[in-house]
Parts: sequence; C-alpha cells; structure tokens
Amino acid sequence: MSELKSTDGVESPSCFEPKIITILCNWCTYGAADLAGVSRFQYPPNIRVVRIPCSGRVSPKMILSAFHNGADGIWISGCHPGDCHYITGNYYARRKFMLLKNFLEYNGIEPGRIHFSWISSAEGVKFAEVARDVVESVRKLGPAKYFIKKELDDNNLCNCLNKSNPDNNLAKNILEEQAA
Repeated sequence: MSELKSTDGVESPSCFEPKIITILCNWCTYGAADLAGVSRFQYPPNIRVVRIPCSGRVSPKMILSAFHNGADGIWISGCHPGDCHYITGNYYARRKFMLLKNFLEYNGIEPGRIHFSWISSAEGVKFAEVARDVVESVRKLGPAKYFIKKELDDNNLCNCLNKSNPDNNLAKNILEEQAA
C-alpha cells in the first residue's frame, strides 16, 4: 500500500516512504510548523497536516480512522501542558493519549506508530527535529499491517457475514439480489 515498486516490479522495503497523519493544535504546533517552513528548516515531506483548534479535541476515533484508511503512523502535537489556549485542553489530550497508546499496543499496533509531542509556536527547530524523528521511527517499522480497510469481493462478503452467524443467509440474499 505505502511501498514503492522497484523497476523490476518487486516491492522493496528500502524504498518505503511512510504516510504520516499529523494532527496539530492551531495555536501552538501549527504555528511552529509555519515557522519551520518560513525559516526553511528541512523536514521530510511524509507528513500530512490536519489542523485542529486544540489537541484536546482529538478523538480516538480519528486516530483509528487514520490507521483504517492506510496511515502508517500518526503524530499528534499541541501546546505545552499549562499553556493551552483553551485552559485545560492539553490535559485532557494527555490522558486520552496515554489510554489510547496502551489500547493500540494491546491490539497489536507497534508503539512507534503513534507519537505525541508538545511544541510551542516559537519552536520551529524542535518541530523539524520531531518531524524527522517521527518519520524515521515509522520508516523503520515498515508499512502498517493492522486496521487497514480491505475491499470485499463477493466471496469475502459471504465469508464475513457467515462467520458471525453460520445460519445467516443474508450474504446469499444480497448476492442473489445483485444478480437479479
């Protein structure tokens, strides 16, 4: 999915470039990303930025959805604890992140696929450094293998629906209706 093909058509892990969804606080870390860009600090182009009002607004469903849709890694960054524009948003975020990280590790996601950081708007250099660290960490793990959505063909649809209930004829009925 995220791997690049070599000239002979064989997938090569050395060519792997990860897709990293980066969720940034509007008031601090997004400002640091802007400062890093304006100051021409170098960091990898693998990150895709999602700008949100506060890191406390990040839902675990957003992170699971990113993995489900093919992200190889997630990086969430907000204001330093105590400096939140919305008073306590980053405290809520910190609690959610710790629980979510434990949940993902329990479910087989490697710890290096999800990263959290606190970067103020004046820390453009730190933003570039953390971006490089996150990309390198995810690159070492290779492409994500868990939670990725797979397209279902007719046989897989039957198998999925029948595994949950062996007496279920729903899959057959769906396929018969499509054929008619």
